[in-house]
Amino acid sequence: QVHLVESGGGLVQPGGSLRLSCTFSGSISSTVPITWYRQAPGKVRELVGGITGDGSTEYTDSVKGRFTISRDSAKNAVYLQMNNLKSEDTGVYYCNIPKLGDNIWGQGTQVTVSS
Repeated sequence: QVHLVESGGGLVQPGGSLRLSCTFSGSISSTVPITWYRQAPGKVRELVGGITGDGSTEYTDSVKGRFTISRDSAKNAVYLQMNNLKSEDTGVYYCNIPKLGDNIWGQGTQVTVSS
C-alpha cells in the first residue's frame, strides 16, 4: 500500500516563509511525479503545483515566483518552499500521486497566514 504524509504547516505572518514536506512509502517509484494541492474551508481543493521525476516543476499562477517545489528521491520526499506568504495562501495542504488517481491523500497540514 502507498501512504502519503504531509508535515511542516503552522502559523506564519504575511510575508513570511514556510517549508512543507511530503513523504511517501510503499510499492511506488522514488521518482514518481508528485502534486501539491490546498483547500480552504468552504472552497474546492485546488492544484498548487507539481514535480516530475527529473525535477521539472509547474505552478498555478497565483503562487508563481513565491513557491518552489523540490524533491529528494533518496528520501522519498517532496518539498514545498513557500515564500512571501499571503493570507489567501491559508488552507490545508495535501500531496498526491497522480498516477494512483485522486482518491489517495495524506492527512494534510494546516497553513495559516495571519498577522
